[in-house]
Amino acid sequence: MKIVLIPDSLKESLSAFEVAEAMANGIRKVLPDAEIISCPLADGGEGTMDALVHATGGYKVEVHVHDPLMRSIKASYGILGDHQTAVIETASASGLALLNKHDRNPMITTSFGTGELIVNALNKGIRKFIIGLGGSGINDGGAGMAQALGVNLFDSQGKELQKGGASLIHLAKIDISKIHEALKTAEFKIASDVTNPLTGSNGATRIFGPQKGATEEMVTILDESLTHYASVIKKQMGKGIADIAGAGAAGGLGAGILAFCGGVIESGFPLIAEFAKVEDKLENADIIFTAEGKSDIQTLSGKLPYCVGKLGQKCGVPVFLLTGYAAPESEELLKHGVTCIMPFQNGPMTLAESVNEAFSLISQTSANILRVFLEGRKK
Repeated sequence: MKIVLIPDSLKESLSAFEVAEAMANGIRKVLPDAEIISCPLADGGEGTMDALVHATGGYKVEVHVHDPLMRSIKASYGILGDHQTAVIETASASGLALLNKHDRNPMITTSFGTGELIVNALNKGIRKFIIGLGGSGINDGGAGMAQALGVNLFDSQGKELQKGGASLIHLAKIDISKIHEALKTAEFKIASDVTNPLTGSNGATRIFGPQKGATEEMVTILDESLTHYASVIKKQMGKGIADIAGAGAAGGLGAGILAFCGGVIESGFPLIAEFAKVEDKLENADIIFTAEGKSDIQTLSGKLPYCVGKLGQKCGVPVFLLTGYAAPESEELLKHGVTCIMPFQNGPMTLAESVNEAFSLISQTSANILRVFLEGRKK
């Protein structure tokens, strides 16, 4: 029997690789001789770099950069197996996880470090980029990234803007005369798992700002700042970025890459699955296991399990979703190729208990799913 494992990571618990290992552990208890194809992936969020480096036989590069508060840190990006493509996660240099709760202030946090990773790869001769936009702690529209790439942002007095989203309200002039020369021949694909625009009621700030530390007052200021930023870019560069679906991902970093790097936004999972050659791995497969921490309405907007369900449907392979929690609306996944949704908590337990015991819970649930599947085949 051929079993393909395509899990996502579980936030603050297990990486996608660890989830796949737990699944395999449970499967082998039931079917020791099964052919298990482990293909842990991501949908553009955290884990994208590791998934693509692993899938393509690439490697990582460690760089000294600046975090969202301009503190010196080490961050990594990946070079894929073709040695021509870099994969960069926003979370690596500009992530929310790099900030303590009392440091989370999207008025001043910056995407400068992500720009530094891009510069390092450009200087190594890389001209193809995949940028994963999940897990950010920023709300600056990619302005910091642009500054790292050599763009100068001035206020009406001709002074360079301070870093952070709040200062963009004072933007008067964009000078791209010193932007990195190599960007002229570089290609950027933006892997996004959300469709939010840059501004407005469904934009970067109002939807994601509060989880990055924004108060209601900050949300108003930051949305006004990004609206002004987009208008200046439209006026001076001729690029409309405010209403593009996905441009609001990572605090508007998607919009910044569109404006300054000529990027193209693509749904995260299909892009990553293509590089990982997932469809090839599904040839002659009998069953697919996938996983995520919480299945709800957001899953249906293009998250990994939804996309795996669609892929299973296309290839005629049943898909079993393991999840920490299944909200009622997650049943809609059953219309999109997911065969069964199996919460892996086995009784009343706290979130902390579920997180700490996730490996054994997933292993046990995987074994039970396989037992039921095999029993069904006998009938």
